[in-house]
Amino acid sequence: MIGTIIGDIAGSRFEFNNHKSKDFVLFHEKSRFTDDSVMTIAIGKALLDCEGDRSKLAACAAAAMKSIGRQYKDCGYGARFYKWLFSESVQPYNSYGNGAAMRVSACAYAAESIDDVKLLSREVTATTHNHPEAIKGAEAVAAAGYLALSGCSKTELREYIHRNYYALDFTIDEIRESYTFDVSCGGTVPQAIEAFLESENFEDAVRTAVSLGGDSDTLAAIAGGIAEAFYGVPSGLRGGPGALPPLRAPVQPHASPLRHRTHKQRARPARGHRPFDLRPAREGAFLLRGKRGRLRHHRRPGGAPVEFSRGHGAQ
Repeated sequence: MIGTIIGDIAGSRFEFNNHKSKDFVLFHEKSRFTDDSVMTIAIGKALLDCEGDRSKLAACAAAAMKSIGRQYKDCGYGARFYKWLFSESVQPYNSYGNGAAMRVSACAYAAESIDDVKLLSREVTATTHNHPEAIKGAEAVAAAGYLALSGCSKTELREYIHRNYYALDFTIDEIRESYTFDVSCGGTVPQAIEAFLESENFEDAVRTAVSLGGDSDTLAAIAGGIAEAFYGVPSGLRGGPGALPPLRAPVQPHASPLRHRTHKQRARPARGHRPFDLRPAREGAFLLRGKRGRLRHHRRPGGAPVEFSRGHGAQ
């Protein structure tokens, strides 16, 4: 999840002021987390709250998005998602926006098979984005994260996405100049996945996604989430005392998750260990705790929320 959040922060200041180059200051005084980060954390919380019971996940996702999301009302939600968030309704509104895909990175860490990650993705997505294109986009991102985490090569991952979801028949350099702002899943997800596939390391994946322009924070959030699963995140970008190592299982002959669909062949956390934990911190904040670091969503003294960019439109 931290990879998604880093991508979101890095891309945030370019969302409405695109920068068609990989040469930029990654973290700037104008950088901030947006709804991409807030909803990613909410889905992570939902996966913990359901305690492995997939039948409860949709309800947990709706509850977590509302309980956490309402604390950050100015972080850039799209108009329809904002209306859903602050209403009592839990009915979906048939969106195909990329808000479906930006928040699902945690599903890769909770899934026990490629089929399971698809199920998790559908459950957390259809609570709001029940349009087929949104289900498809979110599922593609979750599947890519799972395959990256499980030891697939980039070639295997590309072939799987190309065969099941999107035609990855372009390069970033070919589309960069003409690519424009697009908040649909179909206009964001394949481009973000391609940015990861062309990358040399985690930071390069984020920079490549931002360099496309368009909805830069969401492109980088999606690419960053997949890149974290594949490369790990360097300690210098985590801001903690040390980097978590790449969470990929060792690649064994004939051990592709596309052929073996049980969790027994995947590297799993020790029994009782949770890879992340979200719990209330001081009043007006939430704390994302990991084994080696933490990320706090701060509020100003008195509980006033930090201001964020408005008018995201992607939900």
